[in-house]
Amino acid sequence: MAQPPTDRTSTHPGTAAAPRPGVQALRDRPRARVLVVGGGINGVGTFRELALQGVDVVLVERGDYCQGASGASSHMIHGGIRYLENGEFRLVHESVVERNRLLRIAPHYVKPLQTTIPVFSTFSGILNAPLRFLTHRSGRPGERGAVLIKIGLSLYDLFSRQGGSVPRHRFLGRRKALAELPALRPDVKYTATYFDASVHDPERLTLDVLRDGLAAGAHARASNYVSAVGITGAGEGAAVRLRDGLTGEEFDFAAEVVVNTTGAWVDATNGALGAPTRFMGGTKGSHIVLDHPELLAACAGREIFFEHSDGRIVLIYPIGDRVLVGTTDIDAGEDLEPVCTDAEIEYFFDLIRHVFPSVRVGRESIVYTFSGVRPLPRHDDTAPGFVSRDYRIEKAALPGGAGQGMLSLVGGKWTTFRALSEHLADEVLALLGHGRSVGTGELPIGGGRGFPTDEEGVQAWLKAHTGPGIDAHRAEILLSRYGTRAEDVIAYLAKGQDSPLKSTRELSVREIAWMAEHEQVGHVADVLIRRTSLAFRGLVTAELVQEVAQHLAPVLGWDPRRTRQEAQLALATLAHRHRSSAAAEGALV
Repeated sequence: MAQPPTDRTSTHPGTAAAPRPGVQALRDRPRARVLVVGGGINGVGTFRELALQGVDVVLVERGDYCQGASGASSHMIHGGIRYLENGEFRLVHESVVERNRLLRIAPHYVKPLQTTIPVFSTFSGILNAPLRFLTHRSGRPGERGAVLIKIGLSLYDLFSRQGGSVPRHRFLGRRKALAELPALRPDVKYTATYFDASVHDPERLTLDVLRDGLAAGAHARASNYVSAVGITGAGEGAAVRLRDGLTGEEFDFAAEVVVNTTGAWVDATNGALGAPTRFMGGTKGSHIVLDHPELLAACAGREIFFEHSDGRIVLIYPIGDRVLVGTTDIDAGEDLEPVCTDAEIEYFFDLIRHVFPSVRVGRESIVYTFSGVRPLPRHDDTAPGFVSRDYRIEKAALPGGAGQGMLSLVGGKWTTFRALSEHLADEVLALLGHGRSVGTGELPIGGGRGFPTDEEGVQAWLKAHTGPGIDAHRAEILLSRYGTRAEDVIAYLAKGQDSPLKSTRELSVREIAWMAEHEQVGHVADVLIRRTSLAFRGLVTAELVQEVAQHLAPVLGWDPRRTRQEAQLALATLAHRHRSSAAAEGALV
């Protein structure tokens, strides 16, 4: 029986296609000092760190950038207040410092997020908390009451003060809480409100980090849809066997150090490279995206972050005019390409009723779903919610005895990607005997350089970048999508005849060409899911898929047969992986 397509599905039908510059650059010079395998945020961050130090570094990713767990996150940049009860104080401190830092160096994508915890008891959990802290193996945890949450938020505030300007938390009693959030359960006793941060477009932030690395010079190269499938030779002649996922062609690539940042696939990657490991024990996390104005209004512009009836910490989170609901935390087992199940959807509807009992939500409001596997360490009988979100670096010799060694990243989370990448890069630099010359702690990321700091600055930027073919609305979309790198895109658009797509005014013909030429687009789904937020917001139609395919074709060298295949692949991927009803209807045509 044929398997349903996934985001990582690659086709190489043998029809005409333009050579990919990224792959050609690897084949022209098939060696580097460092090969990073894995293009999620931690792999891309490590690539940027090494490239900025002048290291000859290459990154390959078997799918598209930010396609695995990095693209299936809860879109939060947070300190992890719930990690306090796990005793992970180092991780919480590092997380809040990095959260504050990302608000400064990536302001185009990372924004402050007001978060409210509804509290339904006063003293619950005080006796159970020490047991959970010590064993991490308790069953259903007792409800966390106001006293316990107050202690946690006070500690969180203390950690948050370093390099930050976010307000301290505040508690409200029932009357004031219901005045602010009238749709809450009427038996709410308190609300606790504090600030974290969000990243609405994690895929675009990952691309920005990648482009920073590529801009460092010719010594930095990267390609998506390239996988590491084996080792050839031995000793000084040993090399990693790479496979182009879009053509099926294979070639050898030599490196002194191999860095495995493939997340939940770390063990599988090490096995393919002849060094089997059993480091990983990831958990599945799913989310749904709803088009539901009543639920959006109930959130009042803030994330609702709370304990569900089973003790899990879950969230309801407004993103633009949509609402994100998540997340589950289930042992993934061998399924590293999960989808959101019917049971998980019912769980999400139940958690909405848990805090907003008067808000009715049905499946007709779902516009998108997504799932990923958190790259957590093997955890035996530890409950999934108590598995450490911290990371570690495992070192080993390269198979065949060549080079300086292999490093495997176990764990890691979005918020700490810069600090983690810095640490991992420093380990590589030590192996190479190469010093650090550039710090990234206060180095702006991509389109965050010169990004307007307030609404007045945004309006001034928009006014300065409107003109023929770019009205204020279009300029606003481009600024949101690219940050100040939108200036380069606007200059590109102005150099040729351009027009918006018929099926959406958020994309134009030449912007699709820009993405294909500058952002390594391999499939139609890359544009819809990871270069824009059109799929996430439920705005994909069969007509839009066809248009994008037709305009990618001349840039990527697709013939009519390949163009049809790519459109159908996108429709099928959206239908099977993300429950996109409009796309599913189109796939049946």
